[in-house]
Amino acid sequence: MSSTLAEPRPVERENPLRWARRVFRDFRRSRPFWGGLLAVLAGVPIMYFPYANLSLNGMTLAMATTAGAGSLIIGVLLVVLGLTGWFQPVVRVFAGIATTLLTLVSIPVSNLGGFGLSILPGLIGGGLMIAWAPLPEADPAEAEAPAADATVLAATAVGEPAAAAVADHSAAGEPAAEQPPAAAGGSVPAQQAGEPKEIR
Repeated sequence: MSSTLAEPRPVERENPLRWARRVFRDFRRSRPFWGGLLAVLAGVPIMYFPYANLSLNGMTLAMATTAGAGSLIIGVLLVVLGLTGWFQPVVRVFAGIATTLLTLVSIPVSNLGGFGLSILPGLIGGGLMIAWAPLPEADPAEAEAPAADATVLAATAVGEPAAAAVADHSAAGEPAAEQPPAAAGGSVPAQQAGEPKEIR
């Protein structure tokens, strides 16, 4: 079978792994992703340790009391604020401030902020959510600016052949034909500007 009679090759579908990476990249770039992730990670130790049966040399540690309830509330709120930063980027400043304050409150309330594991992620995540800003949208005026520059260059180029012809005539010793005066723009001849041609 010749190549002209061969069936066209079917269009390959996008690789699922590449599609997942592209969707995740778009998701990550359109919201304070890292700030929300750090806030979620800061909430997990705070709400885990009070209800975990930790054993230290045969001695069991438990905090399932009012302090444990406070730790659970703070941990759940940190997780919710991190997810809010992901799915509602409009309220990212509120979520960032609340994350920072709850992280500081967890120091005295819940064992030094989950034994110190939640302090840095909570403070950094709150700061990242406050500092994040969406990419600016493309301004239509900026998109039209290159087209306007091209129009000005084209109008300038129209006057160049006439000037070159005058220079050639003067170099050859021939009397140069009188050129019409330039229009108000300075680069477009008067005839193109709409002025009548002078008849002799």
